[in-house]
Amino acid sequence: MSGEILKATFETLYMILVSGFLATLFGIPLGVALFLLSRSKKWRRLYIVFDLLVNVFRSIPFIILVLLLIPVTKNVMGTIIGPNAAIFNLTIAAIPFMARLSENSFNGVPRGIIDSSDSMGLNRWQFIFRVLIPETLPEQIGNITVLLINLVTYTAIAGAVGAGGLGQLAINYGYYRFQWDVVLYAVIVLVSISQVLQFTGGRLSRLLRR
Repeated sequence: MSGEILKATFETLYMILVSGFLATLFGIPLGVALFLLSRSKKWRRLYIVFDLLVNVFRSIPFIILVLLLIPVTKNVMGTIIGPNAAIFNLTIAAIPFMARLSENSFNGVPRGIIDSSDSMGLNRWQFIFRVLIPETLPEQIGNITVLLINLVTYTAIAGAVGAGGLGQLAINYGYYRFQWDVVLYAVIVLVSISQVLQFTGGRLSRLLRR
């Protein structure tokens, strides 16, 4: 039993970290695109389309999104169960969330800084990597922290549809076999992971602000 508990814990950490990395990798650039498109009259319609897609995917409850993605997950990952299949679903759910958080952070950049970068003649890539990202880096760390904590919850939900991890362990042993000590362990570990993420992300964000 202890072996299964340890395996479930590592599966949960694996799903959180990999899907969090992928969601950040794709979510922040999408947030940059949303921010730039929102400031462009020429691409205003394209922004409306992207904005709508982000809102739609963020509005779908995760468990329903998993069910909707079953055919896609099967084709891409070759299976619909296990941690790897769950990572695909978690990433699809998390990218729009991260993109919206990033866009909101970019919108908080003072207008004076943006005008100064325009007056200096920075091109688009220079503006992104010398102004936009550095100015919002502490907020982006906070965004990633919020994302990872949300993924902790999502991995537990994914356990209901065969993703593995602590969520599935709690269902298989706690719900079906009435081993409530296993459920308690799963809750303690999930809460502990969230607290560690919150502490680490908050501290790193504060250090960057200094």
